[in-house]
Amino acid sequence: MEKTRILFIVNPISGTHDKRPFIESLPQFLSEERFVWEVAWTDHRGHAAELAQQAAEEGYDVCAAIGGDGTVNEVARSLCHTQTALAIIPMGSGNGLARHIQIPMNPDGALQVLSRCEIKSLDYGVINNYPFFCTCGMGFDAFISEKFANSGKRGLLTYIENTLRGGLSYEPETYELELDGQKEHYKAFLIACGNASQYGNNFYIAPQASMSDGLLDVTIMEPFNVLEAPQIVMQMLTKTLDTNSRIRTFQCRSLHVHRSQPGVIHYDGDPAEAGTDIDIHLVPKGLRVVVNGEAEKRPQTPMLHIFQDLYDQITSDIKSQQRKLLAINKDLLDRILQR
Repeated sequence: MEKTRILFIVNPISGTHDKRPFIESLPQFLSEERFVWEVAWTDHRGHAAELAQQAAEEGYDVCAAIGGDGTVNEVARSLCHTQTALAIIPMGSGNGLARHIQIPMNPDGALQVLSRCEIKSLDYGVINNYPFFCTCGMGFDAFISEKFANSGKRGLLTYIENTLRGGLSYEPETYELELDGQKEHYKAFLIACGNASQYGNNFYIAPQASMSDGLLDVTIMEPFNVLEAPQIVMQMLTKTLDTNSRIRTFQCRSLHVHRSQPGVIHYDGDPAEAGTDIDIHLVPKGLRVVVNGEAEKRPQTPMLHIFQDLYDQITSDIKSQQRKLLAINKDLLDRILQR
């Protein structure tokens, strides 16, 4: 029997977890009778895309992205319309795509999914020539994506800090949406297009989205006041955002958006500058993905577990920052003692 060839592409700076113990555990989960694998570490932006493209050209069966949604996006965009499948080992800040297809958040569980190697062809989207696999958008979420990217720190805690600070100063814009020849104007806090259902961390911006229906799920969030914000946050966590009176939703294969001035957009949380005209469309069944065949057998995650997950991530971020500060202080102390 021919062995399945896997290339693990590791982003060492994504999220807050050390990736080396995971790499060392690979032989425990992947039988050498069925699999052969190599490991490549990224060292600059775009490197994961380069490695994945080379792997597809060399005929690897699977490229496994070890990192967050940015790493997943880089790997996935090089695998579109190839025979090489994407696998996800979620070790980032949000892990939106992994959560949507119910890849376990613990590395051992994700490796067990990979070892079963069940592959399906799923949809992906494109915004102004940038492929996305989870969500894209403009407005407040793109604004925060830019702040997060420039913060120099990773993790959920950093994302929350940027959201709270940015929410006080952000001004909603007016957008013109063109769909099937019809034009509508909206003043919006944000416009999100979901191929998958969530941003990450179980915050569902498009709770009904599917990666196999050939449609984008568009969410328009109208301006709201500070008293309404807690309800919106809770509805995102409970997959009921589409019932809010401030939310407009529809499905489409493509749409055109016009705004009054250039600004930032995002694709899977990565910011990019764009002009006044933005085109978004869906590509059906364009990416082969290792999926969790056992996911449908699992019940919906209880709210208690969702809050525990958020708490665990914030606690992990705090500990990671403390470790970095201790390392910096130790380095400074060593330099002082050497003088």
